[in-house]
Amino acid sequence: MLVTVNTAGRAIKVEGDPYHPATDGGKPNAEIFRLIAARMGLTDACLQADDMTIAKQAFHWDHAHTRDMAWETLQTQGWQKLAVADAPFAKGGFPTPSGRCEFASSELAALGLDPLPDYLPPYESPQSNPALAARFPLMLISPPDRHFLNTSFVNVDSLRTKKTEPTLEIHPVDAAQRGIQEGQDLRVFNERGEFQVKAVITERIRPGVVMAYSIWWKKMGRDGKNCNEVASQALTDLGNAATFYDCLVEVA
Repeated sequence: MLVTVNTAGRAIKVEGDPYHPATDGGKPNAEIFRLIAARMGLTDACLQADDMTIAKQAFHWDHAHTRDMAWETLQTQGWQKLAVADAPFAKGGFPTPSGRCEFASSELAALGLDPLPDYLPPYESPQSNPALAARFPLMLISPPDRHFLNTSFVNVDSLRTKKTEPTLEIHPVDAAQRGIQEGQDLRVFNERGEFQVKAVITERIRPGVVMAYSIWWKKMGRDGKNCNEVASQALTDLGNAATFYDCLVEVA
């Protein structure tokens, strides 16, 4: 394993051996990729290279930050500090056309975007799309659950005892308006799709907002679906990032 850690501007390369040998047929991702490539008849050398070979090839040994480092030292010592200033950009050197921190970005202006920091309302909200909000008045957020690692480990029984099944948190005011009771089976829907969950009524969620954890496997949902069914496929105007947090729904 080779990682870069950046703590308070101090970048460190860390190399480590596996913490525990694989059990019950488990394999690391890289080994799975190698096996898939072999099964598909792909014979490129890079597709069969071991992890250490790939790490050494990926390491920029001629970079100014790593020129005083050695692979052997990294392996024996376990870490090496990159030649990075303790106070990055204290003397400028920002990766901008001017080399300075730009509050008005010429690069954004060239893309036809507002060069100044600004607030953009969500793609889907009562403010930006009142007609859509009239049909689907609740804003759905879908964070990952802290008991899982994204979609990994959802299959572990001991972890699922913390979260026995997919739920939807809804404020008491919104629940009362819809006649929803604690533990009731709910249908969450919009024009893109729907999924089913159990109601959790709580004041920790704001009125007008509902929350469903995003990492449940579909086969573990009450109807074989999860909150991806209602999420938008639209991308952001800069960076082509996901817009799944801009999601209006109704609950019944």
